[in-house]
Amino acid sequence: MQKHYLIWLLPIAIAAFFLFDGPQLFSLENISEHRQMLTAFTERHYLAMLLAGGVVYTLSTALSLPGGTVLSLLLGFLFGRWVGTVLILLAATLGATAVFWLARYLLADWARQRLQGHALSQKLLAGFQEDAFNYLLFLRLVPLFPFWLVNLAPAFTQVSLRTYVITTFVGILPGSFIFANLGQSLGNINRLDDVFSWQTLLALSLLGGLALIPVLSKHLQPNRFGG
Repeated sequence: MQKHYLIWLLPIAIAAFFLFDGPQLFSLENISEHRQMLTAFTERHYLAMLLAGGVVYTLSTALSLPGGTVLSLLLGFLFGRWVGTVLILLAATLGATAVFWLARYLLADWARQRLQGHALSQKLLAGFQEDAFNYLLFLRLVPLFPFWLVNLAPAFTQVSLRTYVITTFVGILPGSFIFANLGQSLGNINRLDDVFSWQTLLALSLLGGLALIPVLSKHLQPNRFGG
């Protein structure tokens, strides 16, 4: 019975987000326009805004809604680089874990259909057969694939929940800090393209390359010994 309710609840929640103009509400332009009001309200109701920010970010991630980058910038802007980083990290990990749990245990048929309609999903699923821990860590560090897709695909592999949570937490840590830090200068960001500079992408790519070293060594080792 609980599963039946969730099957209907998720599309209703997603539909409500778009029906009430969620993409515009959480757009960079709208938040930048109201940043002074948001700052003043946060100063008066700090704990309530802290809780609300975490809940909204968690739900946004769990429902795979657009606007995660803007929300990350907003949390960094409202709470600073350190508190913002922790809030993004915890909320994103919790939301991603909810996606994994729902896809594996409750909404497997729906999630599988969504993956089948995405060409990149097969590449992701194949990569997990080599070294699930380091491959997932690489995907978290380097933003090559959509965040929702990386959240969903591991549910249909042998990846354990423990491995999923650890790699998610560690893998999104650098990006969480970068976005929270950039969020402090939200007023100077006019487009999301300004966030994804080549320096940022290069730094994340280098970190992701470190995660792939164990995977590559497995391929090189047989040749090294004449295998």
